[in-house]
Amino acid sequence: MDQEAYGPELVTLVDDEGNEHEFEIVDTLDLNGQRYVALVASYAGPALEEQPEDGEGDGEEDGELVVLKAVTEGEEEFLEAIEEEAEFDEVAALFMERLEDDFDFIAGEEEEDLPEE
Repeated sequence: MDQEAYGPELVTLVDDEGNEHEFEIVDTLDLNGQRYVALVASYAGPALEEQPEDGEGDGEEDGELVVLKAVTEGEEEFLEAIEEEAEFDEVAALFMERLEDDFDFIAGEEEEDLPEE
């Protein structure tokens, strides 16, 4: 199935203050029995319309790759930050390798964990 034919797969995450942020799922990865998701901020959402006129936003529009762990509770799946640094480094490196043809990564730039859903 060609994802571009149907449009991007979008997910809305809620931060600790209750603000909603829309992201596009750009890749998923299964590693050691755990599912991980790579996301980038969606430019189609209302967040850009709400940016201050001076251009000083919350960084959501800068296209950072966000890597989260998928956790299933009952029949629902949640995305949460990866707490272990070694686990995060391994997963982020794999995603960066897989996505290097589609995204320009800046060497030395660290990924930021987004608030949990």
